[in-house]
Amino acid sequence: MTAMILTFGGILGIIGVVFGAFGAHLLKRKLSVDQLKSYETGVKYQMYHALLLIILGFNIPFVDTMSILMAWCIVIGIFLFSFSIYGLVLTEAYGNKMKWLGPVTPLGGLLLVIGWILFSVQAIRLADYL
Repeated sequence: MTAMILTFGGILGIIGVVFGAFGAHLLKRKLSVDQLKSYETGVKYQMYHALLLIILGFNIPFVDTMSILMAWCIVIGIFLFSFSIYGLVLTEAYGNKMKWLGPVTPLGGLLLVIGWILFSVQAIRLADYL
């Protein structure tokens, strides 16, 4: 499980850099200011959480259900949150907005929040053992 979390963190980090560069250089002319801001939010959240996965991968053994659930909430949350934003922005910019992606973004955000809650619960439990 640890290797998989580190792999997800690395791949999502790579994609975040590529998508960030894509937005900064190629999409800048195509997107409105609001669209570019939304796109950048997706990239930022993806990068923050990719880094979180890498940090977790090096520090948590992922042997209990809570840590595994935390990791999956973060991974799935990144995909649903950031990639739905990319889809919404790009399809709107190219004239065929996929409106069904709208409700996916908050679901991804909710999974990210749940992942952080589970992380916090684990940190509190760890503090009790110190």
